[in-house]
Amino acid sequence: MMRIILVGILVVMTAAVGWITFDWYRTQHMARTFGEPFTLVDHRGEVITEAAFRGQPSAVFFGFTHCPDVCPTTLFEIDGWLTELGPEGENIRAYFVSVDPERDPPEVLGRYIENVTDKVTGITGEPDKVAAMARSFGIFVRKVDLEGGDYTVDHTASILMIDSTGDFAGTIAYGENPDNALAKLRRLAGS
Repeated sequence: MMRIILVGILVVMTAAVGWITFDWYRTQHMARTFGEPFTLVDHRGEVITEAAFRGQPSAVFFGFTHCPDVCPTTLFEIDGWLTELGPEGENIRAYFVSVDPERDPPEVLGRYIENVTDKVTGITGEPDKVAAMARSFGIFVRKVDLEGGDYTVDHTASILMIDSTGDFAGTIAYGENPDNALAKLRRLAGS
């Protein structure tokens, strides 16, 4: 009889420790999101926060309107991929975050994006807040002076994929094979 009681106590204790561990893990991972909280504006001048990256999967890329090739190419590619996905990718939200907010206020960013697509939302704002957001997403940004007082901005060229919980779900590299990019976006759409 004592053996049965001891085994019963052991089973109850094991279940309790398992539940506590599971609850801790669930709590830690439910609250976890990619990047830090931010408050910026979209290309329509409306406030946008990290909450935009929750509730549906997102494709986020960083760039600027004076970019000679990477940024316009990425903008055209994301528009094409989302068009090709059709209804399958309708729940993916795409965002273009300006790493050059001094030259990319909402109206400039809006014209730049809307000349290509209606599937991408621009994000800009105060330079220090944009820089903080980029850092929290692990984005490399460096202003490079050019002759004549002009400048360009070196930056990470990958598209970040964020699942519907706001957590990092992978990247699409600049110049990645279109079939691979579409497969990644299909997986993202299902997250």
